[in-house]
Amino acid sequence: MSNADAMGAKKYVQSHTIDTPLNEGLRTSRGMLPEYDGVAEVWFESEEALLEGMSSPEGQKLGAVLLEDEGNFIDHSKSSAFIVKEYEF
Repeated sequence: MSNADAMGAKKYVQSHTIDTPLNEGLRTSRGMLPEYDGVAEVWFESEEALLEGMSSPEGQKLGAVLLEDEGNFIDHSKSSAFIVKEYEF
C-alpha cells in the first residue's frame, strides 16, 4: 500500500523552485517576497475524502510518520499550509 492509498489521496505532486533569473524578475516586478524552496500538493476527491482518509487508523499512523519526516526538511514556522479548490478556465 502506498502512502497516497493509506490517506485516500488521488495524487501527490512536488514542485521544486528552479534557479533562474526569471524568478528574481517576477519578484522584483511585483514587489514580492522571496520564493519558497518548493510546493507540495496532495490531491483528494473532496474535503470529505481528506477527512476520511486522514481519520482512518492507517491515515493517523501515516500522518504521524509524515509530520516527523517533515521536520527533516521543512521549517513549519516559515511555511504555509492551506486547502484549496481548483478552478479551470
